[in-house]
Amino acid sequence: MDFKRRKRLALLILLVGMPAYVVFAVTVMSTLDRFPKWVELPTYIFLGVAWALPFRWVFLGIGKGDPDQE
Repeated sequence: MDFKRRKRLALLILLVGMPAYVVFAVTVMSTLDRFPKWVELPTYIFLGVAWALPFRWVFLGIGKGDPDQE
């Protein structure tokens, strides 16, 4: 996948996918029984990191300049 397409996909993931995932995660956590604060905090931290792991390949090198451009 070329750099420009990866950059657009990363932007789409950040603008559409991440907010949808946040709504999903908060909805799931609120429908479950209320956990103690010491359980909720690590769960939210895990959910906050877990969304990005499958998309790591998309985000690698996006902040750098276009390697295809001279």
